[in-house]
Amino acid sequence: MKKIISIFFVMLGSLVLMLSCKDDFLDRQPEGQFSEGDVATLDGVNGLLLGAYTMVPGGGLTGQTWHNDIHNWVFNLASDDALKGTDAGDQPEQSFIEAYDFQSFNVHIRDKWRGLYKGVAATNNVITTLEKVEDATDEQKQQIIAEARFLRGLFHFEARKMWRMPTYINDEAFDLNDLESTKVPNDVEIWPFIEADFEAAAAVLPESQGDVGRPTRWAAMAFLAKAKMYQGWNSDGSANTAKLQEAKTILDDILDNGPFSLVDNFQDNFLVATRNNSESIFEVQYAINSASGDAANRGIGLAHPYTDPWGCCGFYQVSQNLVNAYKTESGLPMLDTFDNEDVPATVDETTTLSDYTGPLDPRIDHTVGRPGILYKGFKIYQTDFVRDLTYAGPFFSMKHVAEPEAFGQGGWGNLSANNYRIMRLDMIILWLAEAEVELGDLERARELVNMIRTRAANPEGFVPLATQGEERNDFTIVDGQYAANYEISTYDTPWTDQDLARDAVRFESRLEFAMEGHRFFDLQRWGVAAEVLNAYIQSESEHRTYLQGSSFEENKNEFFPIPIEAIDRSALDGQPTLTQDPAY
Repeated sequence: MKKIISIFFVMLGSLVLMLSCKDDFLDRQPEGQFSEGDVATLDGVNGLLLGAYTMVPGGGLTGQTWHNDIHNWVFNLASDDALKGTDAGDQPEQSFIEAYDFQSFNVHIRDKWRGLYKGVAATNNVITTLEKVEDATDEQKQQIIAEARFLRGLFHFEARKMWRMPTYINDEAFDLNDLESTKVPNDVEIWPFIEADFEAAAAVLPESQGDVGRPTRWAAMAFLAKAKMYQGWNSDGSANTAKLQEAKTILDDILDNGPFSLVDNFQDNFLVATRNNSESIFEVQYAINSASGDAANRGIGLAHPYTDPWGCCGFYQVSQNLVNAYKTESGLPMLDTFDNEDVPATVDETTTLSDYTGPLDPRIDHTVGRPGILYKGFKIYQTDFVRDLTYAGPFFSMKHVAEPEAFGQGGWGNLSANNYRIMRLDMIILWLAEAEVELGDLERARELVNMIRTRAANPEGFVPLATQGEERNDFTIVDGQYAANYEISTYDTPWTDQDLARDAVRFESRLEFAMEGHRFFDLQRWGVAAEVLNAYIQSESEHRTYLQGSSFEENKNEFFPIPIEAIDRSALDGQPTLTQDPAY
């Protein structure tokens, strides 16, 4: 069978390339439909399974664009890492998310629900259709079901992050010919069902896969551990040590026995050239060629700099708060005082290079575009990267942006084959550190954090100093010099204070995974969102005045409201089967 990365071209529909930010941008029209008889064969059901895979990136629903993107960048606007960017009038529904004004009619929230449950339906269709297939062996059927259940667990996992009480729909309830069959009440906690899907997948999936993009047993175990980590804290921030112990057992197994190792350079987790590397456990696969970007990372296409060679659209800028978090003192993070003074965006008038000389964690310049610093090999970043400097400030995101060598195919440079590394070994390591802190082994937690910091300190991965050429896009690398004063060290003093250890581990997670769509949900699961985000609003609104007056409401804004459309459409006999979150 051809690799998924190439088959995506067939499975995805045609792409509408329009350089605007309207809702019809990147819409996909359905190419056709099949009867049950057409797909009740081994080849047919494998086609359905591949169709379910194409739902993972989030763009596989007619009318969808970036709303349901797997990077979750729209919803990470509610974190302390990211700002909407672009200008005030562009996609104002995102501004409501950024300001914690979550409404059940917001199209982004609506389409996230639509897309995830479309994916759930696709996986259930695979399983129920397989029951009619006669030309498949039992082993083949088990493998198909295992992959379908992995995907079903993933879609429901994403839903459980978004909503406090989403519904869980399994293959027993699902009937392709009965539109009423999926109107399942959201009256039970769905974590046990999510865990059961990943457990079932892990019991059958192989240790390795020949096809790029298919999950292995290790991937299923990693997501099972992640599900347990999301249950590891109560809403008041107290630890659920039973769940954390369950997660620790799995995480230890993956770290000790899995075939994974940290790549030498941090930035290799964000380049097209280094996809599916030794650190990768599961990646969302993207692909492009000279003729088509249909299978590209289109859901995050708008989140590119406003200048050439991208030219659109300026979404997903970086907060001053996050930039400040990368300051170091004696090589270590400034856990409590990082936001007291700003890392400025100023540059030297003559050289146009950054004039900030304070010590910084080197991961900053693989995460944030800063004036005077080489931006992912393209050119020296300046404020012309930003659509409206007065609105969302001078900093921009960059991890998802493809490097120059991978730019330009598929008709529009913003569409790339830069995979989304949704599950990596560094995540396993830092989740394990989180668990060890709560379970009392602070020294093991320190050892794990130092593994991550040691990799970050590899000077081969530091951004080099580049000087501006005569033309805006020209630059020269200065051999042996770095773009900033990078200073990072390990924690060499034993950890004896649990609170300090907890802060250090969580801070490390922010530095390692910033702008990857995880931060808001990390604050949610730790039970500290209200405290952290209200402090963030107070400081960030000094720079971004439009945030003044915003506030995060505890026990409400940790989750989003169920879309009113979903509630209305869930009606049976005139009564909705879905119930709105009482907080809304």
